[in-house]
Amino acid sequence: MAAKSFDMIVIGAGPGGYVAAIRGAQLGLKVAVVEREHLGGICLNWGCIPTKALLRSAEVFHLMHRAKEFGLSAEKVGFDLEAVVARSRAVAKQLSGGIGHLMKKNKIAVFMGEATLPRQGVVAVKSGDTVEEITAKNIVLATGARARQLPGLEADGELVWSYKHALVAKRMPKKLLVIGSGAIGIEFASFFNTLGAETTVVEVLDRVLPVEDAEISAFAKKQFVKQGMKILEKTTVKQLDRSPGKVVAHLEDAKGVTTAEFDTVISAVGIVGNVEGLGLEALGVKIDRSHVVVDDFCRTGVAGLYAIGDIAGAPWLAHKASHEGVMVAELIAGKHAHPIKPGSIAGCTYCHPQVASVGLTEAKAKEAGYAVKVGRFPFIGNGKAIALGEAEGMVKTVFDAKTGELLGAHMVGAEVTEMIQGYVIGRTLETTEEDLMQTVFPHPTLSEMMHESVLDAYGRALHI
Repeated sequence: MAAKSFDMIVIGAGPGGYVAAIRGAQLGLKVAVVEREHLGGICLNWGCIPTKALLRSAEVFHLMHRAKEFGLSAEKVGFDLEAVVARSRAVAKQLSGGIGHLMKKNKIAVFMGEATLPRQGVVAVKSGDTVEEITAKNIVLATGARARQLPGLEADGELVWSYKHALVAKRMPKKLLVIGSGAIGIEFASFFNTLGAETTVVEVLDRVLPVEDAEISAFAKKQFVKQGMKILEKTTVKQLDRSPGKVVAHLEDAKGVTTAEFDTVISAVGIVGNVEGLGLEALGVKIDRSHVVVDDFCRTGVAGLYAIGDIAGAPWLAHKASHEGVMVAELIAGKHAHPIKPGSIAGCTYCHPQVASVGLTEAKAKEAGYAVKVGRFPFIGNGKAIALGEAEGMVKTVFDAKTGELLGAHMVGAEVTEMIQGYVIGRTLETTEEDLMQTVFPHPTLSEMMHESVLDAYGRALHI
């Protein structure tokens, strides 16, 4: 069969790939997408979206238990794990179907199958026993990443779960061990702990949520412990002894090795890029620790070959992948594109309480040589937070003392994943403390704490 020719082929239809394809089509390019599994990728089918659906169920369950505080009564409060999982899967399915509609609407050719790059400008798509070759001058790698498997801690789907197993949990853990306290680990710990699992979180570094500002990590940890979680920092899981219905974990810290018994383990120890089996090495693509090496414009150094999203390295976030996809499509279409600034990409963790941040932590700002002004404002000083019954939390802002530039913002508490965007816009517009102080925030809202935190950095807070 004659090769099909396109202006741009995207390999992978996750939040990086499908967005790149749509933007390319909008700009008049003839676009094809190759996807081996699900339109929408991990984020939509097995990550961001279905986990939020699970966490929403846990949040409602938690509020039902607090009904009395709000003058309400809720009796015989319980849950059906199967129904909770079914809702999460239905949400993912609805959105995945939506991506299919967007591909049709934008006249994007979709090839379902495994992609390889036999030579420059050519993609071979293997579906079942058939292989079809398609060609394009520009190829975008958006193959994403998968869960890292550590030797001896591999997921088996029965006793030891990956995030995928946890998303379709067939049973409710009674004694749960979560290995890793990044966003994925802490979100699952939060979900199962809220539903009643006796939950232990192990983190090899010196604090949970290690990429966050130290003060925010400490605040979050205090809340997790209050909720009944056991947090073990500076601790390594050396081995897991598996036997029917139970796992004995060997935990090593500065004092030595101890053992503890669990019925379920969730391994959330990072991710590795999906770089194998594509034929990248033969094309001369540089790969470093399972990630494709790219420049600021996601170019691989091989003419016409780009890499975006998780495969191109940190931060491993869907919204970063989408924006890289737009940037690359615009470059290919001959438009003037701007590189993505990692310092203006927010990180959000949907545990209870939520955590969100953008830019430099206080420690990183000082390391970078800045003299800083730091402001803080507690949720307890905000009328809306108290009315919501969500008085635990804080907003922290970090400014350059010399110029007033907003270097970073860090939050923990109810709905902070929605609020962080205010500071993200501020950083994108290169705002100073003066602009933020003069902005009128609506009352009563949680966002007023963002204003107060800025004021506090300059000794002008009104409500503390």
